[in-house]
Amino acid sequence: MSTDEIRLVSDKRTEFGKGAARKLRRADKVPAVLYGHGEAPIHLALPFHDTFQALKNPNALLTISVEGEDDQLALAKDVQRDPIKPIIEHVDLVMVKRGEKVTVEVPVHVEGDAAPETVVTVDAQTLEIEADVTNLPESLTVSVEGLEVGTQIHASEVEMPAGATLASDPELLVVNITQQISAEELEAELAEAEAEAGIEHDESDAEAAEAAEGEESTEGGEESSEQE
Repeated sequence: MSTDEIRLVSDKRTEFGKGAARKLRRADKVPAVLYGHGEAPIHLALPFHDTFQALKNPNALLTISVEGEDDQLALAKDVQRDPIKPIIEHVDLVMVKRGEKVTVEVPVHVEGDAAPETVVTVDAQTLEIEADVTNLPESLTVSVEGLEVGTQIHASEVEMPAGATLASDPELLVVNITQQISAEELEAELAEAEAEAGIEHDESDAEAAEAAEGEESTEGGEESSEQE
């Protein structure tokens, strides 16, 4: 459970726009906005390193120290990241209160080994749950130990932590156990799919050489027959 609160000391922002955001990031700060509970949004600058570490758990409970304001409890509602660099570009923070229940997405973690010659497919990478804001789990664990082909685990079968309830569709397929396919079957299925799609492959050098040898052998046989 995520019970530890992480404190982030922020500065209020007075400049906005792309230029101001780039200037903040060069100073190792992250642009953020804090809102919720009917309060006016507060535009903040957060310390990059501490924020980066805190958001490794997407449902971490944050204590935001705001200049000239009382501390605010918050959850990260939306985190915008650079697609290439390890940079957080912007964070939306939503205010929460102790004792409040919230709905969050929690990652599904699969553990154990299914039966031999099976494939374990995780169809739902996350599930929505409702829980107390001070007691949010970091992940939901699903055991596949010894499970046979044909086994399916739905959201309603995933064990919820104490105090948490499922908010996702109970019939949502989470884990599916299927038969492992052999290399020969995979190649045959691929060839069939390519044939249906009208995909033709150029003749390989080995196939071309083999065909040429066959033609030469045939011609040689015909010449021998004529000489006879």
